[in-house]
Amino acid sequence: MHWFYLFLAGISEVVWAVGIKYTNGFTKLIPSVLSIVFMLLSVYFLTLASEKIPLSSAYAMWTGIGTMGTVVLSILLFGEVISGFKLLSIFCIVFGVIGLKICS
Repeated sequence: MHWFYLFLAGISEVVWAVGIKYTNGFTKLIPSVLSIVFMLLSVYFLTLASEKIPLSSAYAMWTGIGTMGTVVLSILLFGEVISGFKLLSIFCIVFGVIGLKICS
């Protein structure tokens, strides 16, 4: 169950990070409220996950999921350019997260 909490924490991280793009500097009410709610959910689920998963692994995986998801959605939603180096970096994060899961 704790790995599921960690997954939810990572997904919540992606939602608030992408949501910030729509807040217009926190001047738009709905996107701002949703971003803040998902920020809180992200930390809440990370807290639950870290009860059983070592904090170093949980935190690294949380930020890894958030980074990967945010990069992918930024490319898909906002047309950010993906370079070979950016793609290589994403793969390094993926393999790092897999390695941490195996080690835990």
